[in-house]
Formats: sequence, C-alpha cells, structure tokens
Amino acid sequence: MNPPFVIFGSGHLIALAVGSVASAMLILIGRSGMRGRNLAAALLAFANLSSYAFNQIAWSRHGGPIGIENVVPMHLCDVSAITAGFALLTRRPLLQTLTYFWGLAAALQALITPALSTDFPAWPFHAFFFQHFAIVAAALFMPAVEGWRPKRPLWKSPFEAYLGSVAYMVCALLVNASLGTNFGFLSRPPETASLFDHLGPWPWYLLTLHGVGFTLYLLIVLPLGCSSFRRGRTTGASGPTGSSRP
Repeated sequence: MNPPFVIFGSGHLIALAVGSVASAMLILIGRSGMRGRNLAAALLAFANLSSYAFNQIAWSRHGGPIGIENVVPMHLCDVSAITAGFALLTRRPLLQTLTYFWGLAAALQALITPALSTDFPAWPFHAFFFQHFAIVAAALFMPAVEGWRPKRPLWKSPFEAYLGSVAYMVCALLVNASLGTNFGFLSRPPETASLFDHLGPWPWYLLTLHGVGFTLYLLIVLPLGCSSFRRGRTTGASGPTGSSRP
C-alpha cells in the first residue's frame, strides 16, 4: 500500500529538486550549440509525447480500476504535453506560444500543488512529475533556446493563449457533461489544495478562472517583453552598422 501524498513532504520536495535540475541541464545542453539544441529538443519532445503512454503504464502497474479520466487524454496537462511535443518538432509559433503560457501558468502551478493521492514510490507519482516537468521544461526551452518572443503589442500573445484556453475549456466542459468526468477541474474543484480553493464556489469559479488566467499570462510575458524592448533599443542605438546584414 502506497502512502498518501503529502504536499511539500519529502517525496514532493525531492521530485521538485530532481525535476528542476533535469530541466536546467536540458536547457544548458540546448544552449551549447546546434547539436546540443537538436539533442535537447528531441529528448524534450520525446518526453512530452510519450508522457501519455507512461501515464497508462503507471496506472496499470498501480493496480485497481482505471477511471476514464486516466484513459482519455483530455486533462490540460495531456493537451499541453502534446502541444509542447509538436512545438519542439515543428517550431510553429502558435504551438510555441501555447506551450510557454500553458507550461508556466498551469503545469508549473500543478507542480507546486499536485492533485495526487499517492506519494513516492507509486507509479502515478513518477508519471505525474515526469509529465509536468516535461511541459515546464519545454515552456522554458522556447525562449531560452529557441528564441521565442511574444508578439507586439505585448498583450497579443497572452490573448492568443487565452483564446486557446477558452477553446480547451469549452471542449472539456462538453466532454465532462457527456462522460461525467472532471477534465481541467472545470466541473468541480480538485480534492487536494490548489488555486481553485481561492476562486469561489463552482460554477462561479469558472468566471474567476478567466480573469486569473489572463492576468497570469500577462505577468509571465512581462520578463520577455521587457528583455525584447531593451534588446531592441540596444540594436537601434547601434545605427546602420548594427543592421547592415540583410
């Protein structure tokens, strides 16, 4: 029998430390040159696209009945992992945008307050942190290695990610109504402590979630927007010499 999950317990803290170190190493490898970039991107893409299969193996090894929510890949983390995997393989700007915002606004928050029932060494414990760290690492990989930057004006990329989130919410609510599931925690809050506890009762927290989500998107884009602005001013100050190449 696996012990119940304890937030900020030893298992949680060790998983955060190991995942953070692994993510940092992949980013450093990606910044080491083209070969390093290709290797790190391939590893991250594989991690994201294989995380669903890893989840299925984890739940089958865990024993007991497997609920439909653990089979249908409709949680936001499942959609984010697929998006991140193809963003790394194709470098399509929209996929990169969604990966950055979903990774840092949703997957990162899930790592801090995991919706887990079992602690280390349960298989679902490993699958959860593997998937969510793969998403967060990919989100950080986009600006740090791929050079992704938000569009101008600065609200445009957050708004694109917000529209993507609205599309996901509509699809998840329809699936929840049809199957009686709780994808995205849109039909009821998670049983474990999370940000949802501070957004009001259901269904009103769905409205609050829109405002909080878009505000988070604006906040996490500010560091990149400010760095792009400073770099643009520096480049502009160099005059014709700094822009002589076609």
